[in-house]
Amino acid sequence: MLVDAHCHLTGTYLAEDQVEDTLARARAEGVTGFIAVGTDLEDSRTVLELARRLPGVQASLGVHPHEAKTWSQDTGAALAALALDPAVRFVGETGLDWHYDLSPRDEQEAVFRAQIRLARTLRKPLMIHTRSAPEATLSILEEEGADAVRGIIHCFSEDRPFAQRALDLGFYLSFSGIATFKKAEAVRDVAAWAPADRILVETDAPFLAPVPYRGKPNEPGFVRFTAEAVAGLRGISSLKLAELTTRNLEALCGWAPSS
Repeated sequence: MLVDAHCHLTGTYLAEDQVEDTLARARAEGVTGFIAVGTDLEDSRTVLELARRLPGVQASLGVHPHEAKTWSQDTGAALAALALDPAVRFVGETGLDWHYDLSPRDEQEAVFRAQIRLARTLRKPLMIHTRSAPEATLSILEEEGADAVRGIIHCFSEDRPFAQRALDLGFYLSFSGIATFKKAEAVRDVAAWAPADRILVETDAPFLAPVPYRGKPNEPGFVRFTAEAVAGLRGISSLKLAELTTRNLEALCGWAPSS
């Protein structure tokens, strides 16, 4: 039994009439749980509707750093109301993206801090996006007391020193298809080294498809290839990796799929 700890099933990523077929293909590959992730307020509303309706789907609601420029007081209030739903397991995808800078950095930081505070109020863990901003991401998490809620560093793409600071804050490290890329040495090193009770696997579908589908649109069923790669790096069976990552997700957010 595998869980995809971070995937996108809505908006421009996947047509509404394709969602159930996509999840059926994933279930045929042994993937029974899915954390569907919202990237702005409207997307979060759609994600929550999916989580309420589809078996094995739960939600993470937030405003992605790319969309930080859309944030307002009303956005924050609406997101807070949606996130009270028991199908919402995480706040986010939130964080910093200083690679694309699609929103001004000061706005990214302010919206990141607002969502950390929301997670603390709701006592729900965070779903963190970080790209080209490792020190700023960790510093903000530390300053805002994110260790009180913990969360996931999704699509882990940093190195051991970053990982250790995230682990010290109580965060879990989620490995994507990058872990199947032979040249991603730092990520593969962390996947082999990280504590067994702090690792997860994800697709970040439709992005970052693992080998053997690299360069093609990703989908939740492909998480098994990442799981196999991480299991191999750790010298354990794929079944053991599936069991421990499912158990880890339950320990973090209180949910695991029933079958």
